[in-house]
Amino acid sequence: MRDLQLPGRSPVHAPRAMASTSHPLATSAALDILRRGGNAVDAAIAAVAVHCVVEPAMTSVGGDCFCLYAPKDSTTPIALNGSGRAPLGLSDDWLLSQGIKTIEQQSPHSVTVPTAVDAWLRLNSEHGRMGIDDILENAIYYAEKGYPVAQRVSFDFSDMAPLLSGDEDAARTFLRHGKPLAQGMMHSQPQLARTLREIAAKGRDGFYKGWVAEDILAKLKALGGQHTQEDFDTAIADYVEPIKASFRGYDVWECPPNGQGVIALLLLNMAQHFDTSDDSPITAERIHVEIEAGKLAYRDRGAVLADPRFIDVPVSQMLAPDYAKSLYGQIDMDKANNSLPPSSLPAHRHTVYVSVVDEDRNACSLINTVYNTFGSGIVAPDSGVLLQNRGMGFVVEPGHPNSVEPAKRPLHTIIPGIVAKEGKTAMSFGVMGGEYQAFGHMQFLTGMFDYGLDIQQAQDRPRFFPDPFKDQVELETTIPQSIFDALKAKGHNVTYAKKPIGGSQAIWIDPETDMLIGGSDPRKDGMAAGF
Repeated sequence: MRDLQLPGRSPVHAPRAMASTSHPLATSAALDILRRGGNAVDAAIAAVAVHCVVEPAMTSVGGDCFCLYAPKDSTTPIALNGSGRAPLGLSDDWLLSQGIKTIEQQSPHSVTVPTAVDAWLRLNSEHGRMGIDDILENAIYYAEKGYPVAQRVSFDFSDMAPLLSGDEDAARTFLRHGKPLAQGMMHSQPQLARTLREIAAKGRDGFYKGWVAEDILAKLKALGGQHTQEDFDTAIADYVEPIKASFRGYDVWECPPNGQGVIALLLLNMAQHFDTSDDSPITAERIHVEIEAGKLAYRDRGAVLADPRFIDVPVSQMLAPDYAKSLYGQIDMDKANNSLPPSSLPAHRHTVYVSVVDEDRNACSLINTVYNTFGSGIVAPDSGVLLQNRGMGFVVEPGHPNSVEPAKRPLHTIIPGIVAKEGKTAMSFGVMGGEYQAFGHMQFLTGMFDYGLDIQQAQDRPRFFPDPFKDQVELETTIPQSIFDALKAKGHNVTYAKKPIGGSQAIWIDPETDMLIGGSDPRKDGMAAGF
């Protein structure tokens, strides 16, 4: 139990149904749907659609989606991959012929074909109870009538004027007199409201055909993109086989590659060997071993993780307990390893997460993304659709696992999670924060299962992350200077983070009382709530 004389949040308890999201209006929308008879899938879609309006820096209808859905009587979650593919006309060879060696953020080539809407509609039609028109009501209202800019949302807007100014339609939508929106300002998106109404009325055809698709395609084509109507016609979310690992007596389920869930499971397998004798996970020794494990796991991610339809990703080898043990054996407990050997495996950024458990104990773990803050920074003028930049997950290098090929999905960072025990769902959870997410799954779950932190404390705990793209370890400012100095003495290149690291939401189903217990990350504006 937390010290009630200190600032903080308590876990939320509710007997019937619960939602946990990173924005109060999204949580409220989910509860509205649950009270009106919708199930966890319906409520999660309602929440994420509201997120696309009220947290535009984090997600969009022009983004991607992954979902793990655990029906009440199922022993295996249903996994859906709604990540976008490269246009059929895009490849390494074509990019190199144009003199393009790196895909930049505000480039049409960073925009994979948005597939979130197809994922929502497929989930709704095959697993939901309510019509999509009812589910989108709240999102349409906030887009049309406006919503107040929350504190974290204004923080995310604060330094994005240069990117948004690079696109006339983005600037018109998200800036006021060239400046970011401030906390408390009312913001509406009438073009996006019209698009949401079109989806509500026509379903898939309301986004992937007709004037909405034509508007998006015209914008991308004008910028030099290779996207066509055929790409939109084939933007289909796929059911995939979820993967799992056992940790402290629980099964942890993740989506398979092209997402990095396998890296979260690899880290948990390595964490089986960590010393848990300390009372706190925030010690120099514990942080050191997690950093070193993270370096090894993300090295493997960069070496082999890609779209399995194009590359043989060695998932079974990565999840073998002996492999995790061998990686753990490479960690020097006294000093940082700053020159990792190549991976021994065969060489074949921003997001919102929603957790909902309904009255029947169906659990939906859903995550929706645009990658970097405001994605590509490209907005289609008539539809108001902000487009993601997941194409930056590609590497313009023929032969690389993440080389650019037609209809290929890039390496993806977003990963919803489900925890089960003896075949029964115990928790729906997720962590936001781009590359951090796999590392964040390990930190959240070890906080709960190794150190006895409750569902809120495990999200409140200070965070750190060894950035896989920099020779640098970021520590949140809540980590004491003494630990900073101890890590530096071990050879780590440490720095204090300029922004909070990630975000998270989770709902636990108590096996003895059937009570729902939720938590929501204080780094965001959101909340867990139920009834």
